[in-house]
Amino acid sequence: MTQGAPKKVVTIEGITEYQLENGLQVLLFPDQSRPTVTVNLTIFVGSRHEGYGEAGMAHLLEHMLFKGTPTHPDVPKVLQDRGAQFNGTTWVDRTNYYETLPASDENLEFAIALEADRMVNSFIKAEDLASEMTVVRNEFERGENSPTGVLMQRMTAAAYEWHNYGRSTIGNRSDIERVPVPKLRSFYRRHYQPDNAMLVVAGKFDEKKALEMIQKHFGSIPRPDRQIDRTYTEEPAQDGERLVSLRRVGDVGLVGVAYHIPAGAHQEFAAVDVLSYILATEPAGRLYKSLVETKKAAAVYGFTFAWHDPGLLFVATEVRDASTLESVRDALLKEIESIGQDGVSEEEVDRVKTQILKARELAQSNTSRLAIGLSEWAGQGDWRLYFLYRDRIEKVTAEDVQHVAKKYLTRNNRTVGMFIPTQEAERVAIPLASNVSDMVKDYQGRKAVAQGEQIDPNPLAIEKRTTRLELPSGLKVALLPKKTRGEAVLVNVTLRYGKAETLKGKDAPCALLPKLMARGTKQFTYQQLSDELDKQSATLSSSGAGGVATFAVKTKRANLPRVLEILKQVLREPTLPATELEVMRREQLASLESVQSDPQYQASSRMSQILRPYPVGDVRRSTSVSESIELFQAVKLADIRNLYDNFLNGQHGEITVVGDFDATEVTQALNTLFDDWSRPEPYARLESLFFKVKGQHVTIKTPDKANATYYSGLNVAMSDDNPDYPAMLIGNFILGGGSLSSRLGNRVRQKDGLSYGIRSSFRASALDKTARFTIAAISNPENSPKVVAAVLEELELLLDKGITDEELARAKQGFLQSQQVARTSDGTIGTLLSQTLYTGRTMAYYAKRDKMIGELTKDQVMAALRKYLDPQKLVVVTAGDFK
Repeated sequence: MTQGAPKKVVTIEGITEYQLENGLQVLLFPDQSRPTVTVNLTIFVGSRHEGYGEAGMAHLLEHMLFKGTPTHPDVPKVLQDRGAQFNGTTWVDRTNYYETLPASDENLEFAIALEADRMVNSFIKAEDLASEMTVVRNEFERGENSPTGVLMQRMTAAAYEWHNYGRSTIGNRSDIERVPVPKLRSFYRRHYQPDNAMLVVAGKFDEKKALEMIQKHFGSIPRPDRQIDRTYTEEPAQDGERLVSLRRVGDVGLVGVAYHIPAGAHQEFAAVDVLSYILATEPAGRLYKSLVETKKAAAVYGFTFAWHDPGLLFVATEVRDASTLESVRDALLKEIESIGQDGVSEEEVDRVKTQILKARELAQSNTSRLAIGLSEWAGQGDWRLYFLYRDRIEKVTAEDVQHVAKKYLTRNNRTVGMFIPTQEAERVAIPLASNVSDMVKDYQGRKAVAQGEQIDPNPLAIEKRTTRLELPSGLKVALLPKKTRGEAVLVNVTLRYGKAETLKGKDAPCALLPKLMARGTKQFTYQQLSDELDKQSATLSSSGAGGVATFAVKTKRANLPRVLEILKQVLREPTLPATELEVMRREQLASLESVQSDPQYQASSRMSQILRPYPVGDVRRSTSVSESIELFQAVKLADIRNLYDNFLNGQHGEITVVGDFDATEVTQALNTLFDDWSRPEPYARLESLFFKVKGQHVTIKTPDKANATYYSGLNVAMSDDNPDYPAMLIGNFILGGGSLSSRLGNRVRQKDGLSYGIRSSFRASALDKTARFTIAAISNPENSPKVVAAVLEELELLLDKGITDEELARAKQGFLQSQQVARTSDGTIGTLLSQTLYTGRTMAYYAKRDKMIGELTKDQVMAALRKYLDPQKLVVVTAGDFK
C-alpha cells in the first residue's frame, strides 16, 4: 500500500515535527555547523509498561536489538565500521537507540534504514538471549556495588507501593534469568511499532532528502492493528512515613529522603525543581550550608525525577561518622520541612533560575546531545515540554516554591530510614498533569538558537584555522575562532610548575591548589564567584596533579571578556580560604573512604602502582586509598600557600581558545592576565619513566560486592612517534578497542556472556619512550576465572593466527572515522591543540599518523603486536568477593 507524504505538524525554535501515516513521529533538527548527523529512535516503552513477570524486559530488549536482523546480522560491527558513536538506553518511560556519524547522505540513509529494520525485524533468538542474559545480569550486579544507588532504589521501591516506578529498570534478577523467548518476542512486537515511536534526525543533512529516506524505510512499515495498552495505575496518597535500612559493607554513611511530587508535565513541577536546587546546590544550598559547612556531613546532593507520572524529589547526604547518622537525619528533615513554613528568598530563587537556564543554554550548543535528550521530554508526554519547562522556570516565584514545599515536603509524604507511625492519616494527594496536547497545541516557542559554522575535522584543516603564538610571559597559545551554536567558546589553561625533586611529597597540595583557588578571591567569596559565573552564563572548573594545574572555562562570546577578568582574579588573587580547605578535605576523605572496598577502584589503583613503581613521595606515583587518606588528612593550608607563592607561575604551560571570540581581544586579555607572573622555584618537565615489570596475578578480596573487576596490562618502551605506533593502535582496536565489535567484545560479552563491558587500550607518551597496554572488564565474581582465561586465549589466538583482511579494513575505517567524529567536538579540538603546544607539534602529526594507519598492512600490524605484546608478561589484577 502506498503511503502518503509525511505531514508537517509544527515547528518550534528550529525543530520541525512531521507524522507518517503509520503513526511514526518525526523530528528534524538541522544544524549545519558540525559535519555530523545524529539519528535517535525513541520507543515509548520502559519499566513503567512492564507487567507481572516482565521486570527488566524493556531493558533486556534494548540489549537484544544489538544482536542483529536478517539484513544487519551484526549491528555493532556495521556501526563500528562507519566510525559511529552509538548506544542504547532504557528508563522508566522510554527506550532509545542513537548513533552519530560523519555527515553524508549515505551515512544518514544507513542509520535510518538500520533503525527501521531493527525496530521490527530483530532476531530475538534463544541463543542470543542465553548469552546476553548473563551480560544484563552482570550489569545488574555492577549496580549492586554502589551503596548510594542501592539505597536510592530501595527508597524508590518503598515510596511506590503499586506503581511500576518502584521497580528498577534493569529488572528483577529472577525475571532476567527466566524470561521466556516467546514472551520477550510478544513484548517486542507489541511495543516496537511506528505508532509508538519517535525518530529524531539532527545535525548536517538535507531536510528534503531526509524525509524521503524516512518515508522510504519507515513509511513502508504498516500501522499495527492492535491498540497499545496504556498504563493506568495511580499511586495512592501515602499515609505514613516509610523507612528503609540498608546494611552492607562500606565506609561512608548515607542519609536520604524522598518525597512524592507531580509529573514532569505538571504546572507545579518547575517550582519543585527550583526547590530541589535551593536545597542541595553547592555552595548556596540550604543543606550544604547547614550540614556540610558545619561539618555534620561530607557532601549533599539532590534532584528531581521528571517522569510521565508523579515522580520523586530525592535528597541525600554522605556522613563519615556512622554514629551520627540519626542526628544528621533529624537535621536534614528539619531543614527541608521548614521551608513550607518559613519560605525562601527571591534571591535564592533567582540564583537557581539563572543556574538552570545557564545549563540549558550551554547544553543547546550541542545539537547531538539535545537530539538525544529530547527522548526524556517525549517520554514525559511531548517533546515540546522541553521548551515549556524553560518558560515555566522563568515564571517561578518565591511564593510558588513555598507553596509546593508546604504541599509536598511533609512527614507523611516522605520515605526515609525509619518507620514512625502517626496518630492519624495525613495524606498528600499528588495531582496528575492536565492534557499535554492542550498545553502545547498552540505553543509557538521563541527564536531558534544562533547556528554555528561547519569546520572541516581534517587535522590539516584545523591547523590552517589555528593561530599559534607565545605570550611575553612564555605561555604557548593556540586560538581557533569559529562560529558556534549559541555563540559558545571554550578556554583551557594548563600551568606547569616545579621539578620532580622540589615537588616530592606534595601530592595533596598539588591536587587541592587549583580547586582551592576557585573557592575565593580578593574580590569574591566562593558564593559570590559562583553567582557571578552564573550571571555570565559561564562555568569554571579546575583540577590539579603533580606539577600541573588546569582551568577550563565555557561561556558565550559576549561574556568572554568579563569571564577572563574573573579567571584572572582566580589565578592571580586567590585568597585560599582555610574554611574552604576544610570543606574540600572532608569531601576528599569521604570520597576516598567510600571506595576503600570498591573492586574497580582497588584493582585500577593496584595496577597503576605495579606498572608505575615510582618511589614514595614522587608525585608521579599512584598512591593507595589508605596512603591518599593519610596525605589529605595531613595537608596544611601553609603547604598549599607555599605551592602557590613559590611554584605556580604564568611562564610555563599552554592555553587554547576554541569557539566564537575575537582573537585580538582575547590575546590582549591573556597578555594582561599572565603578565609579570614568575616564581622562584624553577620548572623542569616531569619525565614519564619506563619500568620493566614481571608478569604476575594479584587478587584483591572485596567482601559483599556483587561485581568483580579484571585489569591486566604491561609496559612498552615506545613513544608515539615510533613507526610501530600506528600498527599498535590498530592492533589494539581489533583486539578490544572497538567496544562490542572486537575480538574481546565478541568473545567475552557476545559469545560467552561473561561481562557487561570489556575493552583494551594502548597509549604512548609523546615525549618519553613509555607506553602502556591495558585490558579492563567486569563480571560476576564466580565468572572472574573464566574472564581471565578467555582474555588470555583471545590474546594468544591473535598473536598466533593473526588478523584477516576484513578485520584490518574494518578497523582502519572504524578507527579513522571515530577520530574524525571526535574532532567535530570543540572540546576535543581544544585538547588536541593543547597537546600539540606541549609537545612542540602541530596538527600535522595527526594527519601523518592517520595516513600511516590508512596504509597499514596485516604484516605490519602483526609484526608490531608480536614484537611488543607477550602474554606471559601480563600483570593481572582481579578484585571481588571471591569465596
